[in-house]
Amino acid sequence: MYDSWGALSSVRAGASAVVLSAALLVAGCSSGGGDKADDPGSRITQQPKGADPFWVNPDGNAARQAAAYEKDGRKSDAEQIRKMAEQPTGEWIGPENPEREARGFTEAAEKSDRTALLVLYDIPHRDCGQYSQGGAADGNAYRAWIDGVAKGIGDRAATVILEPDAVLHLVDGCTPDRFHEERYFLLRSAVTTLKSLENTKVYLDAGNAGWGHPDQIFQSLRQAGIDQADGFAVNVANFYSTQDSIAYGKQLSAKVGGKHFVIDTSRNGNGPYTGGSPDERWCNPPGRALGETPTTKTADPLVDAYLWVKRPGESDGQCKGGPKAGEWWASYALKLAKASKWSA
Repeated sequence: MYDSWGALSSVRAGASAVVLSAALLVAGCSSGGGDKADDPGSRITQQPKGADPFWVNPDGNAARQAAAYEKDGRKSDAEQIRKMAEQPTGEWIGPENPEREARGFTEAAEKSDRTALLVLYDIPHRDCGQYSQGGAADGNAYRAWIDGVAKGIGDRAATVILEPDAVLHLVDGCTPDRFHEERYFLLRSAVTTLKSLENTKVYLDAGNAGWGHPDQIFQSLRQAGIDQADGFAVNVANFYSTQDSIAYGKQLSAKVGGKHFVIDTSRNGNGPYTGGSPDERWCNPPGRALGETPTTKTADPLVDAYLWVKRPGESDGQCKGGPKAGEWWASYALKLAKASKWSA
């Protein structure tokens, strides 16, 4: 996903291939039996619930890459990639089977006594025609998609990051004026539908510390339903430091009734990239690193969690030699892991 101020490019494209089917996940087949060398889940475990209540998918791209490296005798590289594989990351719900996917992830999470982290990214006119363009065909299709997600979640525990960049692109001029009223309506409706569920938390995406100032977005967040949501998300798929993200989030929180927020720390270990063209510093920048691991034990009481909303190791788009947005890029993933300032 793209934003003209240097934001996100984390499409959900191809994510269905990242996970086992719902039935297989719930059956737990990735953690028992078979050839352990070929079993991506054979050494992937959940993090301690007290600090990190979110579900680790044992069959993600990182888990498969770690298994492949181990099979090839690349033990050191396997251990590096396992840093990613053993952390919970957002599951980006696809356009075709929202109910089935949401049910599969939440049932698997429930079986592990954890909370599913879901990312909903299907708003019409998505991404202003850039790398992650697309989304639902129209408002009716989007509402049906949201209904499917909600039906799939049911009464199971889920934390939802709602529509990365959707509000921001209403503010920065990227989304044409004629679509604004509909988008606000769709976002408010999505918040209402998801918050009707017993155990679902909803965080509206609210940009990042580098795009502009909270004064520019807080009114739009209100129009999008922030009052009914649990809070907002910052730095999704971006690289701004946790410290800067907290500062931005606290300023914004003060303008929307003291709402709490979450921070995407997946790739912010070295902060933002300052080289190259400013228009594409957000896209597969070199020299970045994994950030703080996901946890609910944060540096500020207004920050509900550090999350890996963007799945590190997946491309931002076809720039700097990367594959299509959302596709796994093994060499980039390995660099992120090796540059991290913590060990598994």
